[in-house]
Amino acid sequence: MSENKAASRYAKSIIDLSVENNSLEAVKSDMALVSKVIDENSQLEAILNNPIVPIDKKTGILMNLFEDKVSAITLSFMKLMVSKGRSEIVFSAAKQVVTQYNSIKGIVTAEVSSATALTETSRAEIIALVKKEIGANQVLLKEKVNEDLIGGFILKVGDKQFDASISSGLNKLKKEFAQGVV
Repeated sequence: MSENKAASRYAKSIIDLSVENNSLEAVKSDMALVSKVIDENSQLEAILNNPIVPIDKKTGILMNLFEDKVSAITLSFMKLMVSKGRSEIVFSAAKQVVTQYNSIKGIVTAEVSSATALTETSRAEIIALVKKEIGANQVLLKEKVNEDLIGGFILKVGDKQFDASISSGLNKLKKEFAQGVV
């Protein structure tokens, strides 16, 4: 079984368990924290991925790091994963929990690259557009400034992309001139 599939299955199981125990919000927050800590600490990730490090050592490290910061369900979940020899996918499973939670709640992440920083008005318009087109309940907007765009923006939501940049329009026009279409 691939790592992604296994991580996705573990994530689904903890989400199902947390729904039963009315603790979905807490588990999602816990997993966001776990994901952030592992992402920011390459040594922790290396320890979890190393098959030579004993299981009890990995469990001890995770318990010391998260015991007072996460719920009992999350702690038990991480202990179970490590005891089953799946410590290398704790990070992936934590990210999957957040992804699956967002899917359940209708939360989408949109990435916007624009030539200049977005104004509050344009930010609100983009969020409204994404909500309408995708049918999302909430939109998390990640903004990037890319001066190469000259003007306009590029919006990515999942595997869809909308390019309203001036540089893209100029490149398209350039190709049409080269092909003698215009």
